[in-house]
Amino acid sequence: MKSFSDLVDGYRRFRSGIWQSQHERWQTLKEGQAPQVMVIACSDSRVDPAQIFDVAPGEIFVVRNVAAMVPPFETSPGFHGVSAALEFAVQFLKVREIVVMGHGLCGGCKAALTRDLYGNEPGHGGHIAHWISLLDEVRDPIAEKMGTTGREAERAMELAAIRTSLENLRTFPYVREKEAQGSLTLHGGYFAIADGVFHQLDKDSGEFVPVE
Repeated sequence: MKSFSDLVDGYRRFRSGIWQSQHERWQTLKEGQAPQVMVIACSDSRVDPAQIFDVAPGEIFVVRNVAAMVPPFETSPGFHGVSAALEFAVQFLKVREIVVMGHGLCGGCKAALTRDLYGNEPGHGGHIAHWISLLDEVRDPIAEKMGTTGREAERAMELAAIRTSLENLRTFPYVREKEAQGSLTLHGGYFAIADGVFHQLDKDSGEFVPVE
């Protein structure tokens, strides 16, 4: 297990290695960023988008949260972290593609399915329960058909969460407008931790297909 001191040691290796060998790239990045792809992924420590997609710094704009969720567009007061990041990526960085990447063995999706944290106070699971309540509508048919335990039900919940976030993305007026214009494309992806296979949502069939 890594400690903060281990991370500092890693920084030293980075500073004397990669940073030196890619110094020209870092000099360019200090002028600003221009990623073409935004990735919305889970906070889970096992699914780092930069590692999975093998990209260099500055190539993808990443937002990570529990279960890779995108809440629907709303104008009510509050601190809308995902919405702010989305607005910045689409309206200011002008990304051309957005990928919602879920994953296998997702704790957030499992909690949405079992509802074990529902009713808890903030600090004891309450904030998590409120966040994953975004999945309540898609959770019920899965629970009725498959129950609330087992990998089959959990995987169905994980895939439903990706589709929910994609639907919620389209509630943002500027996302909907740019997608209709063809200047923005939305993708769904699923990374299976157990076998390391990435699945892409096929827009014709609506199914998640392993990438060759």
